Amino acid sequence: MNMQKKSNSSQVSGEVKVYAAISGVVILLMMLFGLVMRMTQGQMLPIEPNVFYQLMTAHGIGMVAIAGLGGSAVMWHFLGKYVSLRAGFAWANLAFFLAGVVLVLGGIFLGGFAAAWTFLYPLPSNGMGMWGKHAAAAYMGGVLLVGIGMLLFYLESARAIIQKYGSFAKALGWHFLKSGQDAPPATVIASTVVTIINIIAILIGAVILTMMLINLYVPEIAIHPLLAKNLIFLFGHVFINSTIYMAVIAVYEILPKYTGRPWKVYKPFVIAWSATCLMVLTVYPHHLLMDYAQPLWMHIMGQIVSYTSSLPVLALTLTATLGTIYRSNIKWDLTSALLVLSIFGWSAGVIPAVIDGTIAVNQVMHNTLWVPGHFHLYLLLGCVAMILAFINWIANQEKASGFGSLEKTMLWTFASSAFAYALMFLMSGQASVPRRWAVHLPEWLWYSQIASLFAAGVVISAMAIIVRAMGGIISPARQG
Repeated sequence: MNMQKKSNSSQVSGEVKVYAAISGVVILLMMLFGLVMRMTQGQMLPIEPNVFYQLMTAHGIGMVAIAGLGGSAVMWHFLGKYVSLRAGFAWANLAFFLAGVVLVLGGIFLGGFAAAWTFLYPLPSNGMGMWGKHAAAAYMGGVLLVGIGMLLFYLESARAIIQKYGSFAKALGWHFLKSGQDAPPATVIASTVVTIINIIAILIGAVILTMMLINLYVPEIAIHPLLAKNLIFLFGHVFINSTIYMAVIAVYEILPKYTGRPWKVYKPFVIAWSATCLMVLTVYPHHLLMDYAQPLWMHIMGQIVSYTSSLPVLALTLTATLGTIYRSNIKWDLTSALLVLSIFGWSAGVIPAVIDGTIAVNQVMHNTLWVPGHFHLYLLLGCVAMILAFINWIANQEKASGFGSLEKTMLWTFASSAFAYALMFLMSGQASVPRRWAVHLPEWLWYSQIASLFAAGVVISAMAIIVRAMGGIISPARQG
């Protein structure tokens, strides 16, 4: 494997372009899966329930994985400006990623696996005639391969960060809290936090996946279901949260190019990211509030951290974004507008999450479409908007571009459709429409039917943004 050091120049590397191109295409494909599912729930498409659950499983794991790959493109590109990264590890990650995707898709669409992306034990080993153990093994083995690739990515990031800064503590800026001098860049701080939490999360995910793979073929080796659920949610929840922590680096690095104001690191910024490093590892129990056998202290921790985990980094990033824009004569184009939109989406998406993290509400709302409303708002208008902004930025050779009527139409169609689409999920949840149901009662159909119209708007506008950007990414690569 070629482990040559990555150049610290501003030129976009080949691996970043490939990551960005794959991310754009797969995001669009996952949106199409979402549209099909909502149309099925609205009885607008005659999809069989078993196929619906296969699509649901592919959509869930696909969005988690591609948000991770898209966020990785952002982190790798900008972190490489401050530390010396070796491109071979990015290519190795991509190889494991693609191999894992092949296994996952084979397990789902050839083997019929449809246990949702969370693969909660013991469902994968109890397919009830819908899928066999080999299909479950292909799915979980594929997820494991994707995790191995991402682990290589973060280990290389850790090596490069420690080589440059000497320790994680210095890369996190702890010395700056005392001396007030020589603060690391915001990108390095965010990348260090993501590296730490994802190395821990992926290793935990590898443990439970290996345990469940063994259990598939040696069922006598049983697993405690509550332990399995804790490990799965710690792994999955940390990883999906980390995607926006990687993607937000685009805001730190690109937005100052439009405002002419550097993104400054202050002591509260350092404290916020350090606090997030701990809280994101301990917030996942809010997904287990209905598990009465869970230790009481974990329920209490999940309740408290649900309120606090989203505040530090988001609050400071939001206020800093507004401060950076204020009276800056910012140049608006599709990239800068998507970046500002993403901060709104992140902020708005946290609100229904915090509401659902309240025990009294959670008991009623957690198994309804309220929860997909939260994470579609958070992902579509937050993380995905950041990734689309980054893709557009590198497609335009890291320069501002025009903002004519076409670009404004794409932006406002995407923003309004995505917001309305997520709002329909929240309204459905408020009406107690259950999530993960392929067939809806007649009283629920109109929610899905209206949501489908907005989903179509998301797909069309995202397609316009992505296809337009692909030309800018692919053409220079061919010329080079």
